[in-house]
Amino acid sequence: MTTHDRLLSILAERSARRGQFTLASGRQSTLYIDARLTTMSPEGLALIGPLALAALRDVDWRVSAVGGLTLGADPISYAIAYASADTTAPLRAFTVRKEAKAHGTGRLIEGPFQAGDRVAVIEDVITTGGSALRAVEAVRAAGGTVAGVLALVDREEGGRDALVSAGLPVVALARASDIVARLPIA
Repeated sequence: MTTHDRLLSILAERSARRGQFTLASGRQSTLYIDARLTTMSPEGLALIGPLALAALRDVDWRVSAVGGLTLGADPISYAIAYASADTTAPLRAFTVRKEAKAHGTGRLIEGPFQAGDRVAVIEDVITTGGSALRAVEAVRAAGGTVAGVLALVDREEGGRDALVSAGLPVVALARASDIVARLPIA
């Protein structure tokens, strides 16, 4: 079994559920993918970091940092940064808060992000693309350039198209249909 196949199997086993759900976008769905059940596990982190790093290298976005809207993007970003540590071009990870903190520096972006950075915005699950677009807006407002969006899962519900329409290339490690194909028959 390839590393990618193992990731798809883990997403199906741990993160996917059938039923009636209201998604963060407000949409109703019979499929819920709680990617955190995979991304916050040791095995998930060990698989995602190298796979995502390889995907970034394959598309040649030449980024210096990775990050996205907290909480979904955080473990993925950290796994990528860790996987890049011993390479010739290590990547820094950052987190975009949902709102700027009211104390201290009042920053919206936390971590070693710097104005001028070329970044990949990270997303755990793309449905409408709204979370990724919020992160893109924050990065641009802080002086960064967004090369594209890397997602763990594309739900295949129009989010990728919305991001591409906004001029953002998208790479996804998995599609909802890949995960559903591995679920037991309901």
